[in-house]
Amino acid sequence: MKFEKYLENETATVALGKQLSSACQSGIVIFLYGDLGAGKTTLSRGFIQGLGHVGAVKSPTYTLVEPYDIQGLQIYHFDLYRLADPDELEFMGIRDYFEPGNLCLLEWPDKGGDLIPQPDLMVTMNYQGEKRVADIEAKTARGLEVIKKLN
Repeated sequence: MKFEKYLENETATVALGKQLSSACQSGIVIFLYGDLGAGKTTLSRGFIQGLGHVGAVKSPTYTLVEPYDIQGLQIYHFDLYRLADPDELEFMGIRDYFEPGNLCLLEWPDKGGDLIPQPDLMVTMNYQGEKRVADIEAKTARGLEVIKKLN
């Protein structure tokens, strides 16, 4: 099952992130696909702010992961773009991040190889002229529950 949303601007992308987070109040793994500048980090910002984070949401491009503890929820925002070798994830204890109940957003997940679990949701951000479109696809029963809440 899929959900598609046309995004007029950055505000609409943040709003979709907030809508997505309100549908994901428990552990989930979300893969974020799209070219550079397609809106993956902007969507993640909306998702994290939708859970109650106040303040900046910075891209973890150089740190690989930004952790957030929001009202007892553990949220991890990964950006694997600069990852040279998936084995680097082993050194940072990657498996510990995917505990049940944690919310994990992964930009450039393909760079993680077999060290990251399969996603519950796949979000693909594409350009459509000056606008963007987000395609959200369920990959598990948990992901399907989220899609149903979005529709």
